[in-house]
Parts: sequence; structure tokens; C-alpha cells
Amino acid sequence: MKIAVVGTGYVGLVTGTCFAETGNYVTCIDIDHRKVEKLSNGQITIYEPGLEKIFLRNLKEGRLDFTTDLASGIKDAAIIFLALPTPPGEDGSADLKYVLGVARDLGKILTDYVVVVDKSTVPVGTAEKVHAAISENYNGPFDVVSNPEFLREGVAVDDFMKPDRVVVGTRSERARKSMTELYAPFVRSGNPVIFMDERSAELTKYAANSFLATKISFMNEVAQLCERLGADVDMVRRGIGSDDRIGKRFLFPGIGYGGSCFPKDVQALVKSSGEVGYEFKILEAVMDVNERQKLHLIPKVSQYFGGELAGKHFALWGLAFKPNTDDIREAPALYMIDALLEAGATVSAFDPEAMANVKALYGDRVKFAENQYDALESADALLIATEWNEFRTPDFMRIVKSLKNKAIFDGRNLFDVDAVKELGFHYESIGRAPSK
Repeated sequence: MKIAVVGTGYVGLVTGTCFAETGNYVTCIDIDHRKVEKLSNGQITIYEPGLEKIFLRNLKEGRLDFTTDLASGIKDAAIIFLALPTPPGEDGSADLKYVLGVARDLGKILTDYVVVVDKSTVPVGTAEKVHAAISENYNGPFDVVSNPEFLREGVAVDDFMKPDRVVVGTRSERARKSMTELYAPFVRSGNPVIFMDERSAELTKYAANSFLATKISFMNEVAQLCERLGADVDMVRRGIGSDDRIGKRFLFPGIGYGGSCFPKDVQALVKSSGEVGYEFKILEAVMDVNERQKLHLIPKVSQYFGGELAGKHFALWGLAFKPNTDDIREAPALYMIDALLEAGATVSAFDPEAMANVKALYGDRVKFAENQYDALESADALLIATEWNEFRTPDFMRIVKSLKNKAIFDGRNLFDVDAVKELGFHYESIGRAPSK
């Protein structure tokens, strides 16, 4: 099948590459000439484990190509995916200018039946707006389908190739047949393709991400209570996570969620709720808890140093909002850096993948280390913001030799409290008693 994907960001590039991997011929379209040139020359533009290998294979075998020309890119395509940015607007709702702009352009060049798929995360009612935008310039046959993505950064290729489920919003039998054929190779093990109306599919994506964000903020609230009551949040997590009705995932406390999805999607759903006269109070609380949680470590650090952070130098491990990605959007690490710099402290940071992105924001206001141990040199304490695997079992003796104080403030609960205590560290984490 010939597929076109408009947009080569995170979702678009993963989508196009994975569809090519199952034998489809995919053209990805983007207005950024430099990005298209890089991709055409085999230079991948995002970091995602496992993606580069299949990207290069399908590029070499001619099943994947890139262009800046929309008309040539969609030529002969049976399905056109819109994987375009939907950034939050000033009022918190998703901005559809890119999606609707491309829809209008499609209306000017379509000549035959095609299925146009909203792959971007979009508010309820967007499929109707896309249909109307295309119809401004085209009165031929076409269908608009909602097909939200549920990709987790860091494991996106596995998520796409072996999905838990595929959600498709359409009331058209013709579009349903095309989407069934397209996704058949991905659901051979029996996981469902769930068909529903377009509005329900659009809401499903927001509801899923908002529920997961709620689980995270709930556990961070429990962690706050554990610190005040002398309980251990890890024990509580294990106790409730073993209940099948609750499940084990997304129950790890920390310094809040970030990234491109949860913050934006929760905010957008609250906004959409308000537009129809409903106050989504739970999600308003979720956002408030998450915003406060990002700086949860800073008062602990300040107290350790007697309320004076000016002139102190801190090592920071982790900059991405989660491991196995270079995505720093809404990353808690950035909030911590801002707070430390504002207090007059300095920061030396290390992250396996995200340092270039952070350097573009901070320049020489932050020092960037060659590795995690170089970041420790002459630091007054170590702060941990991202749970990269290489941070989980460090050489503590090297940490001792480099730090001025044996002090670690861990926003991801990487270490066993008793084990670190035996080494003589002052160790504070989330929802667990400090070792002093």
C-alpha cells in the first residue's frame, strides 16, 4: 500500500518508518528542507532506541522516502496520515493551525478517494474540522479518520510494531476496510483494532494520558504523606500495585511527569471540559500537584545547606524528562536548574542523550560534563532527575572522592536507602525516610 505521512517529528517519523517495515511504500513530507535533506541522506533526526536500524534499512530498500512537496508526496497514496504539531495555545487548548492548514492544502490537490488520518493528538471534534477544511476546495470522495497514537518515548518502535490495541475512529465502511488492511500485520497475535466513532477516538487519547498522569500525581501525593507520617512509599507502592484492579505501572513516585504528551494533553482536556461547561476538578488537581512536585527536592537541598544555596555548585544527573529519549519538553530537570541558578548556585550536568538540547537553551550558564563522574568534580552535592539505567549502580567510591559533601538528593528513588546509609551518605529521595 502507498502511504503518505505529513510531518516528520517524533510521531511522524516513527509512524512512517514502522509502516515501511511491514512492506508499505511510505513518503514522509515536511516543510523543513534541512530536515528532509538529512533524512534523505540517512541521518535520523530524533533519538529513539531501535528506530535508526529499521529507518536505514527501509530507506536503502526504497520503501521510505522524504520530500518537501505535498503534491508529489501524496501522489497515489491510499492513506494520508497527518502527524503535525498541536502545541498548546495561549488558552491551553491544542492549536490546530498546522493540521487545518495542511487539510486546506490537501483540498486543493486531491483528485481521487483517499483516507485522511488524524494521527496527531487533537481535541474532540477535530475530524469534523479537518473534513470541512478539505471540503473548502475539494468536493470529491474522501474520509477523515481519527487514529490516535499511544507511543511511549524510549520504546516507541515496540509500541508501534506490537500495539496493545489500535484505536480507529470512523463511521465509514470504506475507510474501515483500508485501516483494517493496513494494521493487519501489527495485530496478528490477536490484540484488537477497536473501531468507534471519530469523537470517541479523539477523546480516548486524552482520557488515556490523563488517567496515567493522574496515577503519577496520586503516587506523588502519597509520597508526600509518607514523608510526613514516616511510611515508605516503595512499600505502599508494592502493596497497592499487586492489586489487579490498580496495576503496577505508573505508580513510581518522583519529581513529576514531563514530555510532549502528558502536560499538554491534561491541560487540553481540562480546557475542552471547560468549553462545554464542565469543571474537571481531578485533572486540575493533577496539574497542580505535578507543577509543585518538579521542585520537591529543592527545599530539601536548601535545608541541608542551612538555607543558603548562593555560591554552591551542584552536579545534576539526568536532563531528559525520562530515560531513553533526548526529549526535554517540560522536563523536571529544567525547573530544578532554573531554581538553582536563581538562588545563585551553579550546575554541572550530564545526560546520555539530552545535553545538546539543554545547551541550546542555557548556553554557558550550565556546565556540561563528558560523563556522569566528571559532573561531580568539586560539586557540593549530587542531584538526580532522570532514571537512566547507567545511574542505577554507580561507583559510589568515585562519588565520594569527587563530591565536597557526601550528599545525594534523588528525584527518582534509584538507590536503596539502607545501602546508601551504610556508605555514610546523606541521602534524600521521594516518599522515603532520609538517611543521615
